[in-house]
Amino acid sequence: MGPVIPSLSSSDLPPSKGLRGAAGLPYGSAMLLHVIARGKIARTPEADLVARYEKRIAWPLRLTELPERGGRVPDPLAPCRTVLLDERGSAMASEEFAELLRGWRDNGIRETRFVIGAADGHSRAERDAADRLLAFGKATWPHLMARAMLLEQLFRATSILAGHPYHRAG
Repeated sequence: MGPVIPSLSSSDLPPSKGLRGAAGLPYGSAMLLHVIARGKIARTPEADLVARYEKRIAWPLRLTELPERGGRVPDPLAPCRTVLLDERGSAMASEEFAELLRGWRDNGIRETRFVIGAADGHSRAERDAADRLLAFGKATWPHLMARAMLLEQLFRATSILAGHPYHRAG
């Protein structure tokens, strides 16, 4: 059995669209998944996909949109891990991604941040400070599509960990 993670309350977190836990799931029982993205998603087909997976993720989830430049990133819950979506990152199978999240959660990490940068990507300093660089293959993806793909992979990973039949491995 992993360590006990202190329960999260709304007072622990700055207000943001999308913070929630699944029905009956106390906030302290799962690590907060925090997606931080540059740019507004507005009313687009990608926004529909993001909303679809946002509703299905059973772990506490927070979505933060920042302007293309500037904006304040909320303070993290400590301890925290940061994953940058970056073309220099490594691709992971869905099962590997799920195991990464399980390991962090079971070792007391309270928040994992997934950061999607602006059009010019992340700075060298941001990449050096990150715990992991993640890429969705070798192709370059539009930022809005990357956001939708990330939410789908978060749903898939948490479904794998819950033993839900959504993921069907070959």
